[in-house]
Amino acid sequence: MESADQNLPLSFISMLFDKLVPPEVFQEQFLKALVKIQNVERGSIWIKKGNRYICLEAHGVEAEKIRGYVIDAGNRSIVGSVITSGRMTIAEPGKDERHFAGIEEALEVKNTLILCYPLVLKDGSVYGAVQILDTSAGGRRLNLDPGYLKLLESVITIGGIALSASLDLADQHDQNVKMRKILDEIRSSPPIIGQSETFLKVWKTAEVYAANDFPVLITGESGTGKELLAREIHNLSSRRDKPFQTQNCSAIPDTLLESELFGYKKGAFTGADRDKLGLFEAADGGSLFLDEVADMPLSLQAKILRVLQSSEIRPLGSTETKFVDVRIIAATNQDLDEGIAAGDFREDLFYRLNVLPLAIPPLRERREDIPLLLNHFLRRYGQVSSNRPLSMTPEAVELLVAYPWPGNIREMENLAKYLLTVTSGDRIGLPDLPPSYLLSDVEDREEGFLGTGSSVKDPVDKSPPPLAEYYWEDLERSYLLSLLESTRWNIAAAARQAGVKRTTFNSRMRRLGISKS
Repeated sequence: MESADQNLPLSFISMLFDKLVPPEVFQEQFLKALVKIQNVERGSIWIKKGNRYICLEAHGVEAEKIRGYVIDAGNRSIVGSVITSGRMTIAEPGKDERHFAGIEEALEVKNTLILCYPLVLKDGSVYGAVQILDTSAGGRRLNLDPGYLKLLESVITIGGIALSASLDLADQHDQNVKMRKILDEIRSSPPIIGQSETFLKVWKTAEVYAANDFPVLITGESGTGKELLAREIHNLSSRRDKPFQTQNCSAIPDTLLESELFGYKKGAFTGADRDKLGLFEAADGGSLFLDEVADMPLSLQAKILRVLQSSEIRPLGSTETKFVDVRIIAATNQDLDEGIAAGDFREDLFYRLNVLPLAIPPLRERREDIPLLLNHFLRRYGQVSSNRPLSMTPEAVELLVAYPWPGNIREMENLAKYLLTVTSGDRIGLPDLPPSYLLSDVEDREEGFLGTGSSVKDPVDKSPPPLAEYYWEDLERSYLLSLLESTRWNIAAAARQAGVKRTTFNSRMRRLGISKS
């Protein structure tokens, strides 16, 4: 037996008490020190995860073949024996029945003697093991003096506790990063808020869809929150801990879209100087959201169809296919039936995507939710910009509930930011609203400005005067009269055009003194 270095390096001793050392650095230095003081060629650190023993770190000859190696807990192994018993052991590969022979088959230089210690926590529970491995003939390098082994056990006990603390700290850091990411997503995404019957029906359907892995096709106007709903389906599903990737199919040129989705190999085309992972691979085990799927070129539609049929992809420039486990959630604001009829969208792809259809209603069809959403956005962006809390006058709320919201929730977000910027008082009134919100559309504005109660100064000039020349009551009266005249005083039709209930329209007529007579 050759003499071992019995003096521990000062850098190693100081590292044991440094909680800020990253776990990967700690593991490497820990093994280097143990191998050095025992004057051998190899060392490895193992931890138990579930029903497996995983090599967390390896050092020395052929370390790359051992690092990451997994032994099933059902198989006999020196590591498993030490973790189970909590006691140090010395073993000879090939002679000790506990030795897992499969690990030796991968090595050109075989181990001749194994010294294995448990890694314990402060409470005495064992979470892993460290192996010091001799490859010399007869295992002559290891120092097996009982006093020395006892000293080494004390060092490894301290190191094991420090390593556990380092791993916990790193895990906590990862959890904090993950939590910050989730909070950032919550802050950056509009909320799913509503109490209307149409909204609750959509939400209930999304919850049902989340329970399986079939493709979902979400339809709805721009700004209704299709991506947000897709993310919620993912978060409610069994895939919630796996990636959620998104791609807007109209946001990049057709030539780049395929490489974004499928990835490419180095040299696949000019400028491909490295391998690139596609979104299908990046979303493996999770979900891929394809927004504006109607804008996808026909050539790429065929490849998406193949993924849906076989769950296989082939990166650009590669001759090999890869299996991916991805749930596809697609969305569009276009009528795909029209796209199929025009030859712009594959009918077979439509049926593959439309397994679970989900239509999101526009904001004008869930008017009960408008005050809730408005108040939420005012609070949310008021906190971000450190503005005072703002409330809305009943008149302003009534007008915005009746407004058709062509831009849906996205438009409402922008309006909240505008109001927080321009409102000088504590309450948002009609004068604070942008002029475009005072009438529902251009046609109504053109007719309404010249209706009853208008104060046009020049009868020859037919252009509408500035809004400031109107009183609000005159403006609303002009708007209602314009609707009634365009529908030949059909109150139900006029109410539909205004986007309000007939009873609401009638009450406004009475308040303004409007009647057919």
